[in-house]
Amino acid sequence: MIRRQHRRRAGLALLLVLPLAATSACGGGGGGTETEAGSGKGTITVWAHQGQAAEDKALQNAVKSFNSEQKDIKAELKLIPGNDYTKTITTTDPAELPDVLEFDGPTMANFVYNGKLAPADRYLSATTVANATEAVRRQGTFERKLYGLGMYDSGLGLYADKKLLDEAGVDYPTGLSDAWTAEEFTAALKKLAARDADKKVLDIQEGNGLATEWGTYGFAPMVWSAGGSLLRDGRAAGALDSPESVSALRTFQSWKGFVDPNTDGNAFAKGRVALSWVGHWMYPAYSEALGDDLTVLPLPDFGNGPKTGQGSWAWGIGAGSKNAKAAGTFLDHLLNDANIAAMTEANGAVPATRSALEQSKLYRDGGPLELFADQLARPCGSDPATITDDCVAVTRPVTAGYPVVTAEFGKALNAVYGGADPEAALKKAARAIDQDFSDNDGYRTQ
Repeated sequence: MIRRQHRRRAGLALLLVLPLAATSACGGGGGGTETEAGSGKGTITVWAHQGQAAEDKALQNAVKSFNSEQKDIKAELKLIPGNDYTKTITTTDPAELPDVLEFDGPTMANFVYNGKLAPADRYLSATTVANATEAVRRQGTFERKLYGLGMYDSGLGLYADKKLLDEAGVDYPTGLSDAWTAEEFTAALKKLAARDADKKVLDIQEGNGLATEWGTYGFAPMVWSAGGSLLRDGRAAGALDSPESVSALRTFQSWKGFVDPNTDGNAFAKGRVALSWVGHWMYPAYSEALGDDLTVLPLPDFGNGPKTGQGSWAWGIGAGSKNAKAAGTFLDHLLNDANIAAMTEANGAVPATRSALEQSKLYRDGGPLELFADQLARPCGSDPATITDDCVAVTRPVTAGYPVVTAEFGKALNAVYGGADPEAALKKAARAIDQDFSDNDGYRTQ
């Protein structure tokens, strides 16, 4: 259940299938059908992934309220099982896609490349776009065009059991400004392990699998924090296998002896470990289990400032829509504060608009998850040149070739965790990524 929720909430439902970049009926490179503005009236179709029951209800209520509050447009919602959703979009001809569709954030550039999505900014109100958080806008922007906005975002942190830390005499950060360095984090693990019978004091959600999207979302922040990157100027060589990236994964490898495999999913909630490396979605369970002993810390700083992954499900307009004007009107409604509040109350995610964040009991100033909002308020984007020590939230590479990037990074991370040499594993991954990009002409859209 925890793994299922995580994929849906944090944007991890991406199907790691290499043919994804070449399955469009109209071919790669951005060709295919184009939207028509239409009359702005009539019936529009809406596709979304089927999530938790509470999420589905929030979305259904949003559609119902839209249809009842005006008479010019009728939105018809179709929920598609989450495990099949991305594949369904991938294998559907652009002309057969709906007017409005939900998509997992990292798939956006690939869908644009394959002619599935149309630029949405021309059909959204300026108010809706301006109210979106900068991090969410960056996730939805490809080649300077906005293709999507989300109702919610995501973030990573270290959940800590203050009681166990205090008992071990471990000092811990109070926020981003005094995040542990990687060396201090390692020292904290050793100090905690000295008082622990089995020496296992850290949870990294190993059960989700490191060779999956969790591996990239959860642990690419180490690479960015070290000053490395997954891609630079469309190439992995010299970026993914840089000395900074290698050093980060070598440090990660050194932590394995402190990690509880967490096969039952309760390592942190049951007090077996003092620290859990995961995201906002675990707060409800952890808060219930630990109460006032729970605190949230930033991930360790490897030298380029602490970093977090970000990004989640987003909404856009199908490239073949004949009524994009009406689709934009629907999206303006969907992304209002009332609907975002209902959705984020249902799934506990970070609201994706400035105004909804200010009203959130969890994420507003002084809230228990304020750290996640603070991180997202300092977005880096995905360009290595902008990932400096001043920013925190990094968008996964916005490229049509993302499926191969994440697949190869995940395989390398998993191999390193299993004992492989970090430099060799990352060089192998970089070669595979660059070969795929070469085979696909760099995934250029023009």
